[in-house]
Amino acid sequence: MGIVTSEEPMQRLVTLVFIATLTFFIEPLPLLAASPPKAPTSAGGFSLNTPIENYPVESHYNYLNEVIVADYKGFRKGFITYGTCRNPGKILRIKLKYNDRSFKFFQELLERYKNKFGAKPKFSGDQFGNVKSWKWSFTDENEQRVTLVLQHNLKDSDESVGNMVKLSLPDLMDEERLCFNERHHSKNTTNTSQSKSDEKPDWQVLIPN
Repeated sequence: MGIVTSEEPMQRLVTLVFIATLTFFIEPLPLLAASPPKAPTSAGGFSLNTPIENYPVESHYNYLNEVIVADYKGFRKGFITYGTCRNPGKILRIKLKYNDRSFKFFQELLERYKNKFGAKPKFSGDQFGNVKSWKWSFTDENEQRVTLVLQHNLKDSDESVGNMVKLSLPDLMDEERLCFNERHHSKNTTNTSQSKSDEKPDWQVLIPN
């Protein structure tokens, strides 16, 4: 028979205490790592769900305004854009979404568009085929460019889903943008932008928190 010394129970006790201590410190770590990040509520010094009046910002209208129509003569929704500066109140772009969103209806529309506006429009969709878009370009009686776009999209969530027609006066829209810039941007904008670009980034402001 072997001889059991009084040191063996003591060694076992020390080993058990050591293992228990490791378990106490190691097991909570995965729980801490799994904690979800806190949802950000502010960016650029602006905080969500607070009054805009709290901030020292100057309000400007855009160079184009827009009205929305719904359930209008075969269209489920429309966006009518008009000028506010050089062509105030004048409609410069019409975007209308057809009630029928199917590709079959798009094919019928495209055939009718080609018969009426020309058989060789320019393809203006994306390279992956998610957005199928055809564009016609014209010059009206006032020597202004007119663009017509017929679009079908059922995949790209960044684009309007379904079938849509866009009719625009791009030259007059450019005039609105230039007019707006002349009214609301000072001559020192370039110098101010250059001096600000030399400043060190304030990461507290640049990163949402």
